[in-house]
Amino acid sequence: MKTIVSITLNPTIDKSSSVEHVVAERKLYCKPPRFEPGGGGVNVSRAIKKLGGKSLLLYPAGGMTGKRLEELLDEEGLNHQPYPIAGMIRESLVILDESTGQQYRFGMPGPELQKTEWEQFLLKLAAIDPAPDYVVASGSLPPGVPADFYAQVARIGKKRGAKTIVDVSGTALKEALEEGVFLIKPNVREFREMVGKDIKEESQIKAEAQKMVKSGRCEVLVISLGAAGALVVSEEFAERILPPTVPIVSKVGAGDSMVAGIALSLAWGNPLRESVLFGVAAGSAAVMTPGSELCRREDAERLYESMVSGT
Repeated sequence: MKTIVSITLNPTIDKSSSVEHVVAERKLYCKPPRFEPGGGGVNVSRAIKKLGGKSLLLYPAGGMTGKRLEELLDEEGLNHQPYPIAGMIRESLVILDESTGQQYRFGMPGPELQKTEWEQFLLKLAAIDPAPDYVVASGSLPPGVPADFYAQVARIGKKRGAKTIVDVSGTALKEALEEGVFLIKPNVREFREMVGKDIKEESQIKAEAQKMVKSGRCEVLVISLGAAGALVVSEEFAERILPPTVPIVSKVGAGDSMVAGIALSLAWGNPLRESVLFGVAAGSAAVMTPGSELCRREDAERLYESMVSGT
């Protein structure tokens, strides 16, 4: 199996709970909370492990929450390398309103990273031995980190012969595309913002994606269409992949599970189309789990087999 390094600059501890009914201006008594490691790259590495694979996770850790994050990752048996920062790692909160089934998600800002801290992170990435085959860069950038950070990650990846998968949005994604990456996974809204056009029809989205591939800014686009599946565009083919029909319990972690499935399948040596199918299956498996829980291997494999067989 080829090697995967997953990185995130803004990890978090996800605290999830539920309450009978969310009401303003009243003290609400929640059920016992659940604590899980979180943040883009963290969840990608966690999902890879749940799917039966291995990766190395690089992330900053600081303060009491940083120590707790390390403990949670140890408990899950992840291969991870934290690097120390002065600030305290953030926490996020997910509350389920039991009366309506609706989720309320509160994401806190991360600590401000000093220039020496994020530069040290890049040096750590450049020094990994042996060099990874795939680098997955996912998650928001905390304060203090320049918008071209993921472009710098992609540059390091190129120098080391690694293929970089980027799952971010906004200016950070545009900067990464200027450097050139292997694969990106925007949703439709993010893709519209990226191309600066209010495109709605699938044919228009496909045409703009093909232009992007031909420009050399990325080799593959996997555009998430929500319930309509995913549109995959590369130099070889363009196809919409329909997701399996599953009961939706929580959408938290579905995107990270999808990226994990794609990266892992590629690392196993599978073709692109097959890898995206597995990614869609992993993302679908994630929406079947409660709270911030990620995909389960048995669900992902079962859904993947049903997609392949067409049953």
